[in-house]
Amino acid sequence: MIDTTAIRIRYDAVSSTLDEKGLRFFAASEALAAGRGGIAAVSSVTGIARSTIGRGLKELAAQETASPQHRVRCTGGGRKAAVIKQPGLMESLTELIQSALRGDPEAALLWVSKSQRHLAEALAAKGYQVSHKIVGRLLRDMGFSLQANAKTREGGKNPDRNAQFEKINSLVGEFHRDGQPAISVDTKKKENVGDFKNAGRTLRPKGNPEQVRVHDFLIKEKGKACPFGVYDIAANEGWVNVGVDHDTASFAVESIRRWWDRLGKKRYKNKAKRLLITADCGGSNGNRVRLWKVELQKLANETGLSITVAHHPPGTSKWNRIEHRMFSFISINWRGKPLISHKVIVQLIASTKTETGLNIICDIDWGKYPKGVKITKAALQELNINYNEFHPDWNYTISPTTNQKARKSTSK
Repeated sequence: MIDTTAIRIRYDAVSSTLDEKGLRFFAASEALAAGRGGIAAVSSVTGIARSTIGRGLKELAAQETASPQHRVRCTGGGRKAAVIKQPGLMESLTELIQSALRGDPEAALLWVSKSQRHLAEALAAKGYQVSHKIVGRLLRDMGFSLQANAKTREGGKNPDRNAQFEKINSLVGEFHRDGQPAISVDTKKKENVGDFKNAGRTLRPKGNPEQVRVHDFLIKEKGKACPFGVYDIAANEGWVNVGVDHDTASFAVESIRRWWDRLGKKRYKNKAKRLLITADCGGSNGNRVRLWKVELQKLANETGLSITVAHHPPGTSKWNRIEHRMFSFISINWRGKPLISHKVIVQLIASTKTETGLNIICDIDWGKYPKGVKITKAALQELNINYNEFHPDWNYTISPTTNQKARKSTSK
């Protein structure tokens, strides 16, 4: 049974928008779908002659065997393409693009202004009449598209980089087997405190985004927050000391001291004899910072711990465990949330959790840490430091100095 009502509904919906050929094809396709008796049924419903429907069926059958047609207009119809109307246009555009790609400082179009509108202006100066949209289509035809920079080049690699990674992993395993603390330390990016935009998005009622400042000018009354992190590798536990002053070596070691007093001493009790610190080669805990080593000597004297330091090679800070095991989750936790006060920063950091059991404790450090503290060579000679044979600039151990040893070194 053919459903003529449905055919009628579909015909009424399209009849006013189709030309003769379209109606013929519509009727033929309906008849083809209806099967036996379809031509008669469609003709009675639409009023289209049976011969017309039959001709439409033949045309449909011919289309199935013919090569695909991608043109609606006949060949040669429509306006001429810009490259046909204006000979030499493509060559001129190619020349401009090549100079832009090379970054030739004497070229008419500098690489910094490689936009479709600037290309159109440069072509106009050569006598061509094109819009930026035409330039865009031509560029797509040439295989160009908008692309961002891709970070793939790491620069020069130290030949001992992998060997240092293996040494760090070996030291971490050794300290774990002996039940000794091993930590990863670093300073997270400084943050302006206030109602500033924070990267990322957070769920809020639709059309009601968090209102923040347009410009990121420092609010002097609130200042900055400088989070220094200490990550206990074995315990999967973190400590963040949020400073309000300068990020100096004194601040870095004070952050480690606070971790030890707050968490480390309790966790490792009286079993700890040594402490391993893995750190970057730069910043306040850099391997060339004299104050870093002097402050570590003070910490070793206070705690009685021999402090072994293993620096990650230059340019490899992203392999520092604290980066991908703690700091990344803090950034995820506070994304899209303005850091309006130090209290909010502490709460957001302390509330960071992971499925693997990461726990972070955070506190504010209101101390002052002046920059520019000078350490003399004489002060360095008083350090009880033992440099490793393999890259002594990256690997060294600072042991506690007894009062007796201190007197002897002073007398010498």
